[in-house]
Amino acid sequence: MTDLIILRGFCNFAEFFLKEITTIFKELQINDQIYAKEVRLIGEEGEQLGVLSKASAQEKADALGLDLVLMSPNANPPVCKLMDYGKYKFDAMKKEKELRKNQKISEIKEIQLSMRIDDYHTSFKIKNAQKILQDGDKVKVSLRMRGREQAYVNNAVEDVKKFVAGLADYGTADKEPVVMGRNVSVVISPKKG
Repeated sequence: MTDLIILRGFCNFAEFFLKEITTIFKELQINDQIYAKEVRLIGEEGEQLGVLSKASAQEKADALGLDLVLMSPNANPPVCKLMDYGKYKFDAMKKEKELRKNQKISEIKEIQLSMRIDDYHTSFKIKNAQKILQDGDKVKVSLRMRGREQAYVNNAVEDVKKFVAGLADYGTADKEPVVMGRNVSVVISPKKG
């Protein structure tokens, strides 16, 4: 009974792993999967070998111990290349995994201000925003006006502009501060380089 449970768990793992591989790499048609009568053949080093029948192209591939791989099925005639398909597939998957690993997804982190904030606390929040920008993430600065503060929208916008000016060495505002209801907000992107 436990063997059956272990086997079922392994099958689920294998199925998940195979789904992962197929989502990463697009399969190409090879050898007997190609149904064209004539193909334009490209050699292993990229040299043009001309237009051949599918059978003679397959014979050349078999003689060299390589696979006949359909590279461009929509061309007239379809383009096939002689290559070691297993090695090609492995290299392509390795490249794609490397590209995914090196991708940096930028996050937006929010810093909230108020109109009654002290200068010391403002400088503290500026330092925190500098750290965030140095890490490569964006900063959303928002100032919420409460009660009678809503009558002084211009002062709130000026406070946000001062905060953005304090981050001038580390990032730039995407656009001018926007007033939306009770909030004044702006998004600051890190400087490139």
